[in-house]
Amino acid sequence: MELNPNENNKLSLNRFESMLKTNNVLFFDSDEFDNIIHHYLNHGKIARAKKAIKLGLEQHPSSINLQLFRVEIYVFENNLEKADNLINELYLLEPLNEEIYIQKANILSKRDNHKKAIEVLKKALKMTEDPTDIYSLIGMEYLFLDEFEEAKNNFMKCLESDIEDYSALHNIIYCFDYLEQHEEAIKYLNLYLERNPYCEVAWHQLGKQFMDLKAYEKALSAFEFAIISDDGFIGAYLEKGKVLEKLKRYEEAIENYNITLELDDPTSFALLRIGMCYQKLKNNDLAVQYFYKTVEEDPLLDKGWIAITKFYNQQKNYQKSLYYINKALNIDAENIAYWKLFAQINERLNYLEEAEKGYKKAIELGSYELSTWLTRADILLQLGEPQGAIYNLLQASEFYPENAEIEFRLAGLYYQLHETEKGFYHLKNGLRFNAEYAIILEELFPNIYKSQQLKSALKA
Repeated sequence: MELNPNENNKLSLNRFESMLKTNNVLFFDSDEFDNIIHHYLNHGKIARAKKAIKLGLEQHPSSINLQLFRVEIYVFENNLEKADNLINELYLLEPLNEEIYIQKANILSKRDNHKKAIEVLKKALKMTEDPTDIYSLIGMEYLFLDEFEEAKNNFMKCLESDIEDYSALHNIIYCFDYLEQHEEAIKYLNLYLERNPYCEVAWHQLGKQFMDLKAYEKALSAFEFAIISDDGFIGAYLEKGKVLEKLKRYEEAIENYNITLELDDPTSFALLRIGMCYQKLKNNDLAVQYFYKTVEEDPLLDKGWIAITKFYNQQKNYQKSLYYINKALNIDAENIAYWKLFAQINERLNYLEEAEKGYKKAIELGSYELSTWLTRADILLQLGEPQGAIYNLLQASEFYPENAEIEFRLAGLYYQLHETEKGFYHLKNGLRFNAEYAIILEELFPNIYKSQQLKSALKA
């Protein structure tokens, strides 16, 4: 009985593994070594691959393919000079071997010489009977150069040769997305689906394009076709759930997220979205249950902790809210929105020092909204730190140079510190920019507002 190729490959691999254990040297033909080395490289077993290359070359010293595997290992280990020298030797022996050109391009790519790599790959195209992989490599080199149109065109050529090359399809859509060509992507996907109507990947990508255009009903249809093509396609159920949320069809969204939980292990994303849907349906008990399930599934998912934080914040349970915002900040301490929420919660609890710390951190991270500067200044004033408030407002004035709210606050602070000349300067600025905001002086500096000095200045 004749063995099929997979069984032959397995038999060769088992013989090789047995040989390594016993130290008995067995003979393998060069094709067997090719398959053994491919297996090890595909599984990331580099040491085993190197052993197989060494033994293979001892038995077949003139094998170009085995030498090419040596080049591949050199490139993997970033030993580019050795790789280059060996590939040049092999080129002299077989100048028409397309694999030599591919490896040469690989070396050039590693050296960031992507244009030269493309030139070499185009030469390989002229020698090959199956151009699919080479078009894919050229496409990747164009991606390295940020030449997305060229990249896209080459990946399209991959699909012309192999309609089921879904890796190329993903790369094509990536290029469309980067170029913000959503309409063009939709046209391309529709043409592709005429050739391959049950391709769940294409339907899924089509739905995402419609999502980007906010064409939610069309997106929903596309995801439904993806599910018809493959009823176990978890990604399509998740996307369908997201569309149904956009359409405010929360019960149906929950149904789709629940299907993903049945098809595979629970994902924190699906659990979080179910919680959000229940919150929209005003079912707070189930909402918070799913938020807790989210963080049980993935304790490092800051979005889960934030969902719990916001839930308790809406319930005005600020102590619990504060506990959970700290959980989120322990995971992502660089998130501006989290620091602002931290500050707001502390402010509601009248923990002014912590609130000020939160606003300060938000500003340091790049939150330059006027409200952040103003709220921090008002808290510093309450904390009895007028100099800190002044410094904060002067920074704010660099971003908002003609703002009456800033100027009246500065006026009040300077008058409070008995720096009347500076106070008068900022008071005049505030009156010039927008006199209606003079009420700030009455609200924040009532004693100053009642003083004769300020009344005289306002009339001046």
